[in-house]
Amino acid sequence: MKLQLVDWLIVLASLLLCFVPALFFGKRAGKSTTEFFASGRSVPWWLAGLSMVATTFSSDTPNLVTDIVRRQGVAGNWCWWAFVLTGVATVFFYARLWRRSEVMTDLEFYEIRYSGKAAGVVRGFRSVYLGFFFNCVIMASVNLAACKIANVLFGLPRWQTLLLCGLLNVVFAAHSGLWGVLVIDMIQFFLKMTAVIAAAWFAVQHVGGLGVMVEKLSQPMLAPDGKTLLNYLNILPDFTSNWEMAVAVFVMPLAVQWWATWYPGAEPGGGSYIAQRMLASKSEKDSLGAVLFFNVAHYVLRPWPWILVGLCSLIVYPQLSDIQAAFPNLDPKLLGHDIAYPAMLKFLPVGFIGLMVGGLIAANSSTILTHLNWGSSYLVHDFYRRFVRRDAAEKHYVLAGRLTTLGLFVCSSGMVYLMDTAKDTFDIILQVGAGTGLLYLLRWFWWRITAWCEVVAMVSSFGVSVLLLVLKKQAHVDLGTHYALLITVAVTTVCWLLTALLGPQTDRQTLVSFYRKTRPFGPGWAPIRREAGEETTPAGPRENIPLALLGWTAGCAVIWSSLFTVGNFLYGRLPQAALLLAVFVVSSLALLKIIRRLWAT
Repeated sequence: MKLQLVDWLIVLASLLLCFVPALFFGKRAGKSTTEFFASGRSVPWWLAGLSMVATTFSSDTPNLVTDIVRRQGVAGNWCWWAFVLTGVATVFFYARLWRRSEVMTDLEFYEIRYSGKAAGVVRGFRSVYLGFFFNCVIMASVNLAACKIANVLFGLPRWQTLLLCGLLNVVFAAHSGLWGVLVIDMIQFFLKMTAVIAAAWFAVQHVGGLGVMVEKLSQPMLAPDGKTLLNYLNILPDFTSNWEMAVAVFVMPLAVQWWATWYPGAEPGGGSYIAQRMLASKSEKDSLGAVLFFNVAHYVLRPWPWILVGLCSLIVYPQLSDIQAAFPNLDPKLLGHDIAYPAMLKFLPVGFIGLMVGGLIAANSSTILTHLNWGSSYLVHDFYRRFVRRDAAEKHYVLAGRLTTLGLFVCSSGMVYLMDTAKDTFDIILQVGAGTGLLYLLRWFWWRITAWCEVVAMVSSFGVSVLLLVLKKQAHVDLGTHYALLITVAVTTVCWLLTALLGPQTDRQTLVSFYRKTRPFGPGWAPIRREAGEETTPAGPRENIPLALLGWTAGCAVIWSSLFTVGNFLYGRLPQAALLLAVFVVSSLALLKIIRRLWAT
């Protein structure tokens, strides 16, 4: 694909618009680690929420959704739509608790919630495990998508793409800290949404319009694997003819995955960069508002432009061989269903190509910038400052954060060469984090959970995942992703529950101090509440459990009904769209009333 002069000018204008404002935050970010990693705890809800959305909208996200649509149909997206339950639960049960804790990172939480050496062990271990290993895997998957896009559009090899992305992202992440990341995210979100909507429009026009697309894909078709019959447009899976897939993409995500697995951006109870934004918010109300805004924008505003491109790609490139034929210079090692998204960008006209390239650079940068800052905060604040050097000046730790930022990008770039597709990486991350999610939900509401529970959960989850992987690779025993997930969840949950009931307990004074600081509610804290000399009712001060449950239900209804209203409208199924729109209106009114009551307390 060749860019004309006007395209290059648009790309340049996009980069200047996104990145120049961040230059003005370098001096402020260099003052202290609180400014560099938490923006001085003064971020308004709308900016924190926009940053969360922009971060989860990375260069690999359109590729991932396209991969899912081509292999499993639209219904396959339930593997991440189910995380609505997780995100809305964070809004009504956890956002305020995180903000009250006043920690700089979510790992600092461990040493106010737990006691003894185990608290330090789990904080130190997770700072390296998540900040380095897990974080590098995620950044590698994002940069893998960038490499595929650059290879399709410009024929660039991986190392050139990584070098260009690295120069841009590392410089700004190291210079401007979280304030710069937030401002860049805000601008990039609108640029990216404009670009993907344009891509969807021209993809649909290329196949003859929405009506033609719906007509061609309305009947069951053979999936690219040559074995499965799929009705690609279905929002719900077919339980009659393909029960196995229905279990994998719908039953398991809604019944188990949303509460049992840890995935960045959709952590049970909040965590990683979601927690970082909540902790940087200027008040409890801003923390709650940011997470609510994030979930609505994340699940309602973004998916359908990607889905439409994925559906159109099935008409233009039914098989992977069709993509290879259309791009003969494509590196065969990068060929996968996720590359169908950048392959569809060849139909963009002059001007819009530049907008899309600028949008894709923005998508890559918004995610990488956040992960560099977040991972650096773990490695510097939760490991280096806590265990290596405690008494240095603030400027020393800021410098350490900037150097760590560079190191993280170099390591994650090396991992790019070990990966194949975005969907495979998504499955690996879900599998490794399986079984730990319930612990992260309950540690706020049950005093018996200890630091050793977290250690046992991480070790058992990782151990079972590795064992199943060895069985698959060496013994050719493939249980399927959903059965492997279920086994890992079951073993991990039993292990940490036994540790909670039979293992050493957290020091009572630590528990009392934690309760007084964060005021967790529910019957799980009854003994500690009595020792703290406070009320003995299950709900703590200023909390309303039934109202929070209603808010959770209404919030999920708002997001799913609006998401599927848009889908049915695009399909031309107006009666279904009208019914779902009515559900959206009723649930939205209920949600607004609940939020006003909660914010009034």
